[in-house]
Amino acid sequence: MATTEVDVLIIGGGSAGLCAGVWLAREGISYRILERRPGMLVNGQADGVQVRTVEVFESFGIAEELLKEAYHVLEATFWSDADADADADADTNGGEEGVEGPEGRSPGIRRTHSTPDTEAGLSHLPHVILNQARINALLTGEMTRASGDSNIEYGCHVQHVAVDAGPVDDPNAHCVTVTAVKDGAERVYKAKYALGSDGAHSQARKSLGFKMVGDSSDEVWGVMDVYPKTNFPDIRKKAIIKSESGNLLIIPREGDALVRMYINLSGGAAAAKDVTLAQLHEKARQIFRPYTVEFPETVWWSAYVIGQRLADAFHAHHRVFLSGDACHTHSPKAGQGMNVSLQDGYNIGWKLAAVLRGRAAPALLETYVLERQATAADLIDFDRYWSKLFSTTGDRRGHGITADHFIKAGRYTAGLATRYRDSPVTAAAAGRPALAPKLTVGMRFPSTRVVRVGDARRTWLTRALRADSRWHLVAFGGDVQDCGAAERLQKLALDLEGLVRSFTPSECDPDSVFNIVLVLSSERAGVELEKLPEVFTPYTGRWKLKDILKVFVIDNESDYHTHGHAYEAYGIEPGRGALIVIRPDQYISRIGALDDVQGIHTFFSGFLTRYN
Repeated sequence: MATTEVDVLIIGGGSAGLCAGVWLAREGISYRILERRPGMLVNGQADGVQVRTVEVFESFGIAEELLKEAYHVLEATFWSDADADADADADTNGGEEGVEGPEGRSPGIRRTHSTPDTEAGLSHLPHVILNQARINALLTGEMTRASGDSNIEYGCHVQHVAVDAGPVDDPNAHCVTVTAVKDGAERVYKAKYALGSDGAHSQARKSLGFKMVGDSSDEVWGVMDVYPKTNFPDIRKKAIIKSESGNLLIIPREGDALVRMYINLSGGAAAAKDVTLAQLHEKARQIFRPYTVEFPETVWWSAYVIGQRLADAFHAHHRVFLSGDACHTHSPKAGQGMNVSLQDGYNIGWKLAAVLRGRAAPALLETYVLERQATAADLIDFDRYWSKLFSTTGDRRGHGITADHFIKAGRYTAGLATRYRDSPVTAAAAGRPALAPKLTVGMRFPSTRVVRVGDARRTWLTRALRADSRWHLVAFGGDVQDCGAAERLQKLALDLEGLVRSFTPSECDPDSVFNIVLVLSSERAGVELEKLPEVFTPYTGRWKLKDILKVFVIDNESDYHTHGHAYEAYGIEPGRGALIVIRPDQYISRIGALDDVQGIHTFFSGFLTRYN
């Protein structure tokens, strides 16, 4: 029997596995994805694309098509029974008078509040809705573009996963064995590393003897994608309805008419199997009163019991790692599932690439478990809280989800609340975080408007921090026309050149490991690129051309008040400056002074390979 050898074997072609695959494809790593489905996903159940996920797509350079096709969620509205106590929804500013139903009838639901879906200033990108099949297709397309092939084997049913513990300390050992069946024939795969990304019923997890720990509630929810014929005015907005008849969540889908509805039902696990589509339709009609709704077409529907479970282990010998639904399951109310799974792949993909290319020690992979296991536990806790709010019925005085709950949870539901603990790649305790008090080490680096000096283009700073496996060093150097700042910049350049020499192979471009970006507080006209140290405008590429697109100034020419100018947005004083270390996945590793490159040198010595 022939055996296939690869560096990384990914079990499951969902969002976690595909996102990791993009990193591997871009870095030229040998990988294979085993997917049990006979072909590409056609109709995915997930559809909410968090702000942070859109940022991930932008970092990969594939956000444009996503934003073009998707429905943009701009506003959320809240509805409750017209005869409910007014205080139930008056706990935030901005409450509205009730909206009368058709023909002036008042019994039934009324709009009590509306709010922007995403808080102003959280991100420069929106929350959108797009079918998971298209999300997967975009990721698959990027893998094919990067490596010439998606390397996905469809119709491949994994039977067993095992790790030979003997050679696990040898980084070159193919110590993971996976057996699978395709077209009736058994196949064997050997890999250095494997990802178990094969869903809630993960065969990888079962093979390793890991269990899902948690429980199910007695709450039953129905979900359906429908084309509704209705006079309800907010059918094309995200709408949360809570009434005596039950609770309902509206999520408009891509296009102009398709809508997803989540409907709270009574009963437990046994009752979920007995739910019919006719029951969902009738329940929705009751909740929408006094408005009318009919369903000319239902594209898809299901019923489920809310359950929150977490795997009791996330890795086997740090050679097989679980990701996505294989290690955490929860309700779909807050739109976290596909997004958190994708973030799992985004976290481990660059780390696998760094280890397999010899740029980092294998111990780097331990940070995946440290970071994503804690994130998954936080997700389960939040989902219990969020699901309980959605499921609350009856007396709503102080109960059920309100605009106030929604606003307070906004950062979490946008995917922007993750904060990684201190580790070899995240050092909140080191450096001088007070130099950038509006930034938080361990959290994702937020974007702000800047102007690129080389071509006078207004842009977002994070667009200079692409997901290309490089570490990003963003230096806030102040005003170069100030003598003191100019001297600091010259000293910084010398120190950075030493850092680059230490960790960059001699045959590689000087910016192949570190992407050094300079942000100045100067007026653009006062910045002379030819006078800046070469480390900020290096000669790179096949023809060794000078890269003049790494230098930026603050944007004084546009009105982007919600994001502020770069120095103001991050709380950095131009007279002192700061040096921000940002990971390949755009999370902040360290905040230091411009004269503390030695501290950064020590930081990278903890896990990166030294060449000089």
